[in-house]
Amino acid sequence: MRETAEMIAGPAGELEARVAGLEAMRTGAPEMALVCHPHPLFGGTMQNKVVTTVARVWRERDVPVVRFNFRGVGRSAGSYGEGVGETEDTLAVAEWMWAQNPQARLSIAGFSFGSYAAACAADRLLQAGGAVERLVLLAPSVVNFDYTSVLPVAVPTLVLQGDADEVVDAEAVMKAMRTLEPAPQIEVLEGCSHFFHGRLVELKERLQAWLDAPHA
Repeated sequence: MRETAEMIAGPAGELEARVAGLEAMRTGAPEMALVCHPHPLFGGTMQNKVVTTVARVWRERDVPVVRFNFRGVGRSAGSYGEGVGETEDTLAVAEWMWAQNPQARLSIAGFSFGSYAAACAADRLLQAGGAVERLVLLAPSVVNFDYTSVLPVAVPTLVLQGDADEVVDAEAVMKAMRTLEPAPQIEVLEGCSHFFHGRLVELKERLQAWLDAPHA
């Protein structure tokens, strides 16, 4: 599935994106996916290896997928928006995707800081009646953002977390996610760091298995 460079209109100016499967998106693909990158102030971009690995999972399933740079990153206009602006960016990209294909179901994924923007956007879109199908949170930054203010959402949700995370306390992630009702599915990668060093193949396999599994 070919990937192309696109500039997408956002609330703070254009957002730099890479779109895999734009032609399929525009010709009625039933599913699409959107992936959000980690913290912009700490080197996070759409080129992050976790982000590209997650996007590749959908590409290999022939599902159109978009990864993009938040405001102020790369060629994207604007400046850091403390999570609020990045949520708005995510919403703008989702709306652009639905403008290409109004009938498609959308999965949203995010890594670290990006998982907060993904969760907030999924909550907002679902409240507005948007066809969000799944939410994937990788090493969610629960020490910096209140995920319980937007979770749980009414779609199948997966949390992928390393128990040797040196950035986000894994126990804090487990505690926050297990207090939700219903709780998301939590997949723990033993001995795995925040950035999934040396574990990207396993990360990919776990996500693939969850996408393949039936969900109520």
